[in-house]
Amino acid sequence: MIPRLHERTHTPHDSLAEALGRPLSPNEGLTEYTVVAHWPGLDYFTLDDEQRTWTSVQWAEHLEDPYLEHPFAASPDADRQPILHLAVRLHPDDRELTGPEWAEAAHRLARAAGIEIPGKEHGSRWIAVQAQPGRLDLIANLIHLDGAWHTPPADILRRLSDEARRIEQDLHLIPVRTGPTPRPAIRPTPTASAQLASVLTQLAEEQAGPLATVRGLVEHAAHRIARQPGAAGTDTAHRLELVAGRLHAIQQDLDSIAAHMIQPRVAAVPPAARHTAHRSP
Repeated sequence: MIPRLHERTHTPHDSLAEALGRPLSPNEGLTEYTVVAHWPGLDYFTLDDEQRTWTSVQWAEHLEDPYLEHPFAASPDADRQPILHLAVRLHPDDRELTGPEWAEAAHRLARAAGIEIPGKEHGSRWIAVQAQPGRLDLIANLIHLDGAWHTPPADILRRLSDEARRIEQDLHLIPVRTGPTPRPAIRPTPTASAQLASVLTQLAEEQAGPLATVRGLVEHAAHRIARQPGAAGTDTAHRLELVAGRLHAIQQDLDSIAAHMIQPRVAAVPPAARHTAHRSP
């Protein structure tokens, strides 16, 4: 069982689509065989809900709600990307797990990641999706119902790996082979070009850079305006989406420039002198 922690995002739509392996749909209902586990507080939302099966779009909106309800919630580092996405894969030769086994693994990984805290009623919203063979995805919103920001533990990857090893042992799964820890390589002193490229890379950072923050706010505004009735709101939302697209293109251009700056330059090598064979007289 190999855990992988994705880069955090503003909305859960792309994460949920990746977990499902297909685009989100306003018509396709996700049953308990797909959403195998979820945060305990969800029962309060579905208690009086006549529609017992939610569509994938409704699940995404449910996960996104805290972001929209608390527009000023942010991490201690002023991060406004609350969607945490964790994916785990089984060994290709592992047996097929049952629904309860997937659910048990999901709750254990959620507790290891710190997104489920026993006894906390207003914690993170999260769901576990099992839609692809041998794969489980946990998607959570780090903004709590009361607007507080939940900061995952600094050693979250180690905790997830340790818990994955325990799950493998308890469920009799094929363990991941671990090798000796490689020695850290000695890094050379960066050149001026490398330092400038690093600055550009930080500006162009896909998820947490300054341009990413601006793009996320624009996308957020477009998403909110698109929900307003009337053609004027739709046109404005479309224009904002175009602005977000241009910002993303600028990020890609800066990243490409930074990559070009740190490419090693190949010095011109003079052609080797031709050796003339001299025959002995």
